[in-house]
Amino acid sequence: MNGTVLKNYLKHTNSFIRFLLVGIVNTAVGLSIMLFLMNVLELSYWVSTFFGNGTGAVTSFLLNRTFTFKSDIEWRRGVARFFCVILICYSAAYSIGQAIAESLEGSVHLSIQQNLAVLIGTIFYTVLNYIGQKYFVFKKSNLRPIQEGRN
Repeated sequence: MNGTVLKNYLKHTNSFIRFLLVGIVNTAVGLSIMLFLMNVLELSYWVSTFFGNGTGAVTSFLLNRTFTFKSDIEWRRGVARFFCVILICYSAAYSIGQAIAESLEGSVHLSIQQNLAVLIGTIFYTVLNYIGQKYFVFKKSNLRPIQEGRN
């Protein structure tokens, strides 16, 4: 019964709430990979954030297409637009995160500074990505409603 209540509630929530729920999943995946690559494998900030976000992006596209925006957009068109938005958001958000964290240079250890840059970048990335996905990738004029019972 609780599953039915939750399922019915989520059907009627706005797309930003659903986007945030999907974001929890893809952020956990992407952020875990970023921090692992940067702190365990000692890869660079840019390599770590690129591969972490890439993995999170694939998860995000699949979940946002079916769950958040309930889109039936053509795959080729949707994927091209999606990754265009992802690359723009990635470049902007993680550059901002790095710039803010670099302003703390000398006051915190370098590894803390880099981890802070990742976290700040993630916040900016989430907001910019939602705007791009909603108004460019999955905007209503690009959508054909998904038929009930069809995934």
